Amino acid sequence: MTFVASIQLVKTLPCLAEPGKLIVIGRPSRPIDGVLPLVAAVAPGVIAFNPGAGTLTLRRQPGFITLYPDRVMITQVADVDEGVELLSTVCDLLNQCWAHRATIQPALEVRHAPRPLDLWALLPQTNCKRCGEATCMAFAFGLLQHNHRFEECPVMAEDEAFADRRVQLEALLPTW
Repeated sequence: MTFVASIQLVKTLPCLAEPGKLIVIGRPSRPIDGVLPLVAAVAPGVIAFNPGAGTLTLRRQPGFITLYPDRVMITQVADVDEGVELLSTVCDLLNQCWAHRATIQPALEVRHAPRPLDLWALLPQTNCKRCGEATCMAFAFGLLQHNHRFEECPVMAEDEAFADRRVQLEALLPTW
């Protein structure tokens, strides 16, 4: 059974995060908020979900896909053709989740994207520069931008006193 027949491209905007790329905006043939808890439960790269508002943001390489009840926004898209293809892929994802709704436990809790301070609080805060960054805060930003992996912090990797913090970082960045 098809949940949404299509997602039509309705607008493109310049992508501020990546000059030369686009943001594509699509309109689904029906509201999609009813399927978002299913997508949030199974899709890789979920970084934020607000079931009350009906919004879900997924990480894609590069950029993000944000789903709202009445629209889909995809950042860092190369051109209109890629945008149309990505909107079709999102439509397929929605329909696959709907088709398997009997076997998916919907996500019902709010999920927030980690902030730099969330990550910094778990780092050693020594500013030792051994990771290649000038400060632990710069390393935290690098983690969020996918320029680093938390294992690249030598202090975290070598000192068993940070074992609990490593586990917490893994929980914050499970798909990164």
